[in-house]
Amino acid sequence: MTTRTLRSVRDVTGTAGRSGAASRAVPGPVPGTAAGSAGTAPGGGPAQAVLVDDCFVTAGGHPPHVHTFHQFLYPALGRITVSALGREHELSASVALWIPAGIEHGARFSPDALIVVENFDAERFALHTGRPTPVNVTEQQRLLLLGRTRTSGAEHDDPEVFAALSAAHPDSLPLPQPITPAALAVARALTKSPDDARTATEWAAELYTSSTSLRRAFRAETGMAFSEWRTRLRLNQSLPLLDQGQLVSVVASRVGFVSANGYILAFRRHFGRTPGAYVRESQERYA
Repeated sequence: MTTRTLRSVRDVTGTAGRSGAASRAVPGPVPGTAAGSAGTAPGGGPAQAVLVDDCFVTAGGHPPHVHTFHQFLYPALGRITVSALGREHELSASVALWIPAGIEHGARFSPDALIVVENFDAERFALHTGRPTPVNVTEQQRLLLLGRTRTSGAEHDDPEVFAALSAAHPDSLPLPQPITPAALAVARALTKSPDDARTATEWAAELYTSSTSLRRAFRAETGMAFSEWRTRLRLNQSLPLLDQGQLVSVVASRVGFVSANGYILAFRRHFGRTPGAYVRESQERYA
């Protein structure tokens, strides 16, 4: 059975007696923790990491800590900012985060955050990633997570739930969804047909709203301009096509890029490598 308690990471040196929480010491550094969390104690000897029980969690968040289990973290309402491995991940009702066991992380919660958490035994479940990985939450996943919060008998470490939450492509870019009706209608239409070339102005005219309002909604609700949001969507939808072995030029056309060169440039800007290099790395990874 997966242990459910959240635990913080502290250097044991000089901290004895400071916390009233029950704790246990773990010799040496904790796997996956950031430098300085548990390393060398003053005087050159190895420090110990102290894992403190979850009384340190507050309504506003919690300081750096580690889990012995994999965690799927999802804010059904509000937002969460998770800091891990030198990066910050902004989570919302459409973006969750997989946090592998042993990775040190901390979090800040918005005042209205309603947080749904699923934990999975690291010895029983093989996570597809070794680093904190954002997940674009589908409507089916959202309903599954909310439904489990209403079920007192929901089983922990459910293989079907793990499979459902692991179904997203591991390399997808975070893509928050807008909530304003007109912007949401555009987002849903583009998700079905990413090659739709209509501009924000043309979408606004069809939905009887102003292009300024539509652009503002995308910027305020997703943190991205409409054009950037659409580019990310197209790149995400191109990943499974590349995995299937389709030609780069064919993939570019299917997801809406005007040219293969434009697709390659956008792919490199967001993923740090060309589609061809991505395919080679994926083949080596799963060989």
